[in-house]
Amino acid sequence: MSSHTTLTLPFSKRAELPNTPPLTAYLLSLISIKQSNLCVSADVHTTYDLLTVAEEVGDYICVLKTHADIIDDWSGKTIRGLQEISSRKHFLLFEDRKLGDIGNTVQSQYTRGPLAIATWAHLTNAHLLPGPSIISSLHTAATETLLSLNQSVSTTITSDGVPRTSFDSATSTDGPSIAPTTTSAPNLSPSPSSPSPERSEPQTLLTHHRRQGRAGSLTTATTTITQTTEPTSPHHPASLIHALSIGEASSSSDKAKALSELGPPPHARGLLLLAEMSSAGNLVTGEYTEECVRAARAERGFVVGFVSQRSLNGEEGDAFLSFAPGVGLPEEEEGEGKVEGERKGDGKGQVWRGPEEVVGRDGVDVCIVGRGILGKLERGREAERYRRAAWEAYERRVGRK
Repeated sequence: MSSHTTLTLPFSKRAELPNTPPLTAYLLSLISIKQSNLCVSADVHTTYDLLTVAEEVGDYICVLKTHADIIDDWSGKTIRGLQEISSRKHFLLFEDRKLGDIGNTVQSQYTRGPLAIATWAHLTNAHLLPGPSIISSLHTAATETLLSLNQSVSTTITSDGVPRTSFDSATSTDGPSIAPTTTSAPNLSPSPSSPSPERSEPQTLLTHHRRQGRAGSLTTATTTITQTTEPTSPHHPASLIHALSIGEASSSSDKAKALSELGPPPHARGLLLLAEMSSAGNLVTGEYTEECVRAARAERGFVVGFVSQRSLNGEEGDAFLSFAPGVGLPEEEEGEGKVEGERKGDGKGQVWRGPEEVVGRDGVDVCIVGRGILGKLERGREAERYRRAAWEAYERRVGRK
């Protein structure tokens, strides 16, 4: 493992570094409060099963990873359900889309169609195979999508001096919801010190006058556009978050207070680059991984980090997060004699490693776990077991155990 400062610095302190982007800082703060560096991969096939998994494991995770394109009945209902649960249980949404085409195509894949990923997923991922332009293309698409989410259009029709106002909405009842509910926490009372949205002055787009009949009434239609800008940086209750992160505060009331003060996620999107893979015999080379890191450094405001098997922070100023799939624990009934580091596979190329190896030795920040939790009858209980193992590995890494 390298000796980069982020490896031994607590998550709460990393969130306060000046070069840490808002979405990364928010996630690091969230991890610190919940004491969870666990991401569950919800690889199921119906909306009901997806929302059920989110409910069952939501209290124990920092991120829920989805594969929207394998949900048979994906719809706006699915999106709204995910947004509501993620807001109530405090975790981010990561759509594992693995984008990897030319810029124009990935922009459409990211923002349009039945999935409309950029409208609801805080994070997505991409291959660098098409070149660094894939990052800038997705960044542009994310920016434009967020602007459209915060934009409201109203039309006021005045007839004989009586105004009637209607609001145009881009949301349909059957299609994806693009209301920015991912940036609100309806079940929490906002902190008085939390930043509040800023609302721009309405701009008149079009005014149309029409007189009905020879001496009829004058009808005026005026269309205006209003832009609401959400805070780009989360409010950091630094002392309480740090106390929770280092174990000096741990009560449920402390966590609830810290989550309330932290508030909703910033109005931002982030990208993870697929820099390394966990499957046996994969063709990702060391040179390709290095190119991913170089490309990420050129887009620090948008690239949150990497899907990788180890920490890839190597230079001063690097603040990237590492997400590692292929993490597993021995079955509880196998007993204490089981060696955690022993690698197992699924016969389809996937290889599993334990949290102590992934987080403790190789410096990974977030463990991704799928079937190890989904295959259990008590998913919440198993998620807590993985959460505890991953967190304890992190605490040993930063010298607290």
